[in-house]
Formats: sequence, structure tokens, C-alpha cells
Amino acid sequence: MSTVFAAAAALSLPISLSRPAKFNTRKGVRAGFRVFAVFGEEGGLVDKKNPWGTLFDVEDPRSKFPQCKGKFLDVNQALEVARYDIQYCDWRARQDVLTIMLLHEKVVDVLNPLARDYKSIGTVKKELAELQQELAQAHIQVHISEARVNTALDKLAHMEELVNDRLLQDRNTTESDQLCPSPSTSMQSLDTVKGKSPQKSLNVSGPVQAYPPHLKNFWYPVAFSADLKDDTMIPIDCFEEQWVIFRGKDGKPGCVRNTCAHRACPLDLGSVNEGRIQCPYHGWEYSTDGKCEKMPSTRFLNVRIKSLPCFEQEGMIWIWPGDDPPTATLPSLLPPKGFEIHAEIVMELPIEHGLLLDNLLDLAHAPFTHTSTFAKGWSVPSLVKFLTPASGLQGYWDPYPIDMEFRPPCIVLSTIGISKPGKLEGQNTRQCDTHLHQLHVCLPSSTKKTRLLYRMSLDFAPILKHIPFMQYVWRHFAEQVLNEDLRLVVGQQERMINGANVWNLPVGYDKLGVRYRLWREAVERGAKQLPYSKPM
Repeated sequence: MSTVFAAAAALSLPISLSRPAKFNTRKGVRAGFRVFAVFGEEGGLVDKKNPWGTLFDVEDPRSKFPQCKGKFLDVNQALEVARYDIQYCDWRARQDVLTIMLLHEKVVDVLNPLARDYKSIGTVKKELAELQQELAQAHIQVHISEARVNTALDKLAHMEELVNDRLLQDRNTTESDQLCPSPSTSMQSLDTVKGKSPQKSLNVSGPVQAYPPHLKNFWYPVAFSADLKDDTMIPIDCFEEQWVIFRGKDGKPGCVRNTCAHRACPLDLGSVNEGRIQCPYHGWEYSTDGKCEKMPSTRFLNVRIKSLPCFEQEGMIWIWPGDDPPTATLPSLLPPKGFEIHAEIVMELPIEHGLLLDNLLDLAHAPFTHTSTFAKGWSVPSLVKFLTPASGLQGYWDPYPIDMEFRPPCIVLSTIGISKPGKLEGQNTRQCDTHLHQLHVCLPSSTKKTRLLYRMSLDFAPILKHIPFMQYVWRHFAEQVLNEDLRLVVGQQERMINGANVWNLPVGYDKLGVRYRLWREAVERGAKQLPYSKPM
């Protein structure tokens, strides 16, 4: 079928397709496309005496239209009709070209100075009037052909999306079934599920409001395990609250409020002693569950500060900041098999985490924004698309060999096919021999701040892990790339706070970002069934 698609695209195949309710599973039938040939048009007549006659003397194929019963065709019948349509397009194109060339000859004849000497003014006017009428008809035919091309391209794009959806479904058959969008999802969501470009803008404007409680009821990665030693602590902000993470006597991490119960001193200014965090003001000490276990120089009181569920898995530390009971399992964020982790970097950024996610889920900006780093020298494609199942938050970019996924609540995973730094190769990641895998975690510190966790993994060049100071090289490069984005996103944030809508006019390549926003909107209003999500 791919050969047919390519030929149809080249010849503007005039076939009519309609989306079936579901794929036909009968043997030998791949899909219930309806195919109708366009025929019955009156083409230009070939002048047998014309020197171009042999080139344009092609048999009219309309008498050979395949006889098919019913409106719905199986794949073999559809191929027969498509083959006929290709022949018809070839014949129709030859007739149109011949008409234009004959009109050109007439123009030459009318404007020939020698011919005008033997014609009266009335005759010349009459010929010019007839020529003008023929040119008008040719002009109409051009518009008809242009409309046919546009219609064919739209239908071919629709067919391509159906095929891509099916291919992606096949690639994900080993994964668990995904939830369908909620009936309460907005019209924008329904349009996106159907694979159409959103017809209305999303409303993301004004100052970011206080985070609703539903957005807190997820496991959030907050730190890399390698950064938390037995005698150290990591202060973090999460949803406008200050917390501090440290290891207890058993070596397991804990997360408590970063405020002493005595005089509200920041605990991260103190130290960790024997698995307890000590306040630097009066020496009160707290365990990982928030209980005060030492209170020097005074009568001991039963005091406790708030703590959060905190677990460590696969090199990352997670917390559950919500009021609902935490889920029993944590999602895996390990890189794919065959990759080795080369860098783990943490940055504190002055932007709201949703704006950062919008940026990370958009690849179309790369050749315009990252002209000094990884996208230096990239050409600007004529069309950028993100291909994804109708109910998914993952897919791949075209024409870039990059797979990407948004993993709720704030995680972006991507795999990039490369041949050397800054150089992409192949049409998809499967065609590439070497790959870069990236993890971005955008922790919502506050309405204007994000804690970014970045991890980079490679499936080649393991020796780079053993080169001294390589971690600093990776960090320098990551900061360069991020700074190219920050100057834009900070400007977006300033305008958003002043009332501008940062999602005023979504286009085709914004699909994954739009789906993230629709998912988040459903979470914030407390929808029981979230669009696009799958169980963890």
C-alpha cells in the first residue's frame, strides 16, 4: 500500500476515503476505506495532426473503469480502483498540458505581425474574444485541478494518519490498555482525539493560580539517589511548600517539612547526625518520619513536624505530596535496555513547570531556537508532525528520528537517533545505530519556579563515563541548550501573567503539548477518568 500512497501523492490521486468505525478484522481486509473514482469529465481533444500528437495520443481509460459491487471495497478492489485512478490522472494531465500548449500556439498565431496584415480588425477582435473565452475555461480547469490536488492531499494525509495510528497500536500491543477520554472532556479534546487540529485555542493566560489538590496526588521524583549521602540533605520546594530530604539510620530517605517546630528555623541550615536532622538554632533533632527525638536544654515535649511518603527506586527519590493515600507502585524511569547513564543534572529554573513542559514537548522550535547548540545547521522542514495514537501521550516526530513520551504528572522521556553530536540520521529511531536517551522531570516548586532533573543515557561510547570531569562538560552543554529556551519561556511567562494566552493558536505539531494541557486541565478539575492516561 505504501507504493500506492506514494504514487497517489505524486499524481494527486482523486480518490475519496472515509474513516471506518473500526478496522475490519476479516481475513484479507485491512480497512474499510470507501474508494470512488472521479470520472465523467470532458477532456481536451487531441489534434492528430499536431506534432505533439504522438506524445498525447493516450487511450482514454474511462471505458475501463473497474466494476465493483457495493460502496465498501476490500483491499484488492481498492487497489484496482486506485490503479485505474492513476491511469486516469495520467490521461487527464496529458490532456490539460495539451490544451495549454494549443492555446499557446493560438496566442502566437493571433499576435503574429505577418498574420495581422491579412486580417481585418474585426477578425482579430473575434479571434481574441474566442481566445479569451478559451483561456477563461483553462483558468477554470486549473482551479478544478488545484481543488482536486488539495482534496487528494487532505485524504492522503487522513489515510497516513490512520496507518500511523495502526502502526503505533501494533508497536504498543505489549503495553497495558489506555484509558479513553472522559465524556466531560472539552470539545478541544475531542477534536484532538479524532486526529484533527484543534479548532479552538486553549486558555492558558493570567497568573498561575494556587495548585489544586488533585495535582498533588501523584508520585513525584525529586532527587537523584547519588546526590543524597548519609550525612547530607537536599532542600526542595514542592507546590509552594519547603521540604528537606535526608537519610535515616536505616539508610532509607525521608522527607520532612523544612521548618523547625520550635522557632521556624530552616532545618537545611543544620546537619544530619546519626540519621536525624538537627536544627542549627537550638539543636532539636528530627527523624525521617518527622518525630522530634532530641530536645536539648529543656523538658522533652512530644513534638512532630509534617512528613511525606518518601521512597527510593532505581536511582531516584520520590515523594507523594497529596492528601490521598499513595499508590502502591512507582513507575519505572530506567533508560531502555542497552543504555548506560552518563549524566544526572539538577537545575532550579525561574519558570512555571507547565511552561517548561510545553517547551520540552515541542521539537518544531529547534532549528529556530537552538542555532548555537544541537540544532546548529539544521534545515527547516516543510512540514513537522508528531505522530501518535488517538489516545496516547507518546509517539514519534516526523521528519526527525526522535521518539517522545509525556509521562504523568511531569516527566518527558525521549530517544534520539544520532550519528555524531548534533547530527541526526535516518527517518526513525529504529533505523539508527546509536541513540541518546533523555529524562526530564519538571517538579512544580512554585507558580514561578521549577526544579528540573535531567538524566542523559547513551547506547554507545561507554568509555566517556570514565573520563575525568566529563560530568561538568555535560552540564555545561545542558545549560547552553536550556539557556536558549529560557530567554523565550521567561518572556512567555511575563506576558502570560499580564493576560496573554500562551496557547492561543495551536497547530499540527503542537499535538503532544495540547494533550498535556488537556490532561492537566482534567486533573485540576478532579475528573475521575483522565484523557490519554494509562495506569501506572
